[in-house]
Amino acid sequence: MDHCADHGTPRHRCTEETNSRSVSHCLGVSAWVCIVAILWATTTPLSAQLAGRPTRPQVVPPQGAPRKVIFKSCTSCHGIDDYAYYALDRAGWDAVITAKHRDQKVTLADTDRAVLLDWLVERFGPTTKPFPRAYVAQEVTNFLSDSDAEALLNRACSTACHGADRVNAARFAPDRWRVVTLDMRERGARLADDELERLVEWLGRTKGTNDSDRQ
Repeated sequence: MDHCADHGTPRHRCTEETNSRSVSHCLGVSAWVCIVAILWATTTPLSAQLAGRPTRPQVVPPQGAPRKVIFKSCTSCHGIDDYAYYALDRAGWDAVITAKHRDQKVTLADTDRAVLLDWLVERFGPTTKPFPRAYVAQEVTNFLSDSDAEALLNRACSTACHGADRVNAARFAPDRWRVVTLDMRERGARLADDELERLVEWLGRTKGTNDSDRQ
C-alpha cells in the first residue's frame, strides 16, 4: 500500500521525509553503539579486554650502528618485536632476513646487513630463550600484599640470572612488566601463570611508569 498516496503527500516529499527518518534512526543507533563501547572500555578491566590475546614481546631498539640500520631499513615496513620469537645463529638469521624480504623491493647493503646480523645474534642468538608465542594473561582477582610480592620476587629472582635489587630499581608500564617477567621465567625464574600475573599487577601498581624506554 502506498503510504504517500493515502496521506495526499507528494511522492518526492514523502521520500525525502522517509530518508531523513532512516538517517536519523541510523545515527541514533550508531550513537548508542558508541556509548556502549566507551562504557565497556572504561569500566571493564584491561585484563578482561585483552582476554584471549597472546602477550606480544616488546623489543627495545639498540643504540649505535644497529639502531641506525633498523630505523633506516626496517621500521618503515615492520616492527622489531617479532625478533624475540627466534633464537638463531648467524646463518639462521640470515635466512630469516632473506625470506622476509624476498617479495619486497628492499635493498639492504652488505655492510648494513652485517651490522644487523651481529646485533641479532648477540641479542637473539642460539643461547637465548625465544619469547613464548602462546601465553595468554589471566585476570587477577587475588592481589598480592607488599610482603607476599617481595617474597615471591625474591624466590623468582633466586633462580634467575640476577637479584631482586635489579627489579626493584626498574620502572615500567604494566604491559612492559609482563614482557620482562615472562622473559625472566624463560630464563629460569620459578613462576606459575597465576603467580606471574599477580606479580605483574603488583609491579605495575608499585613500580609503574610511562614506558619510555621503547624509543
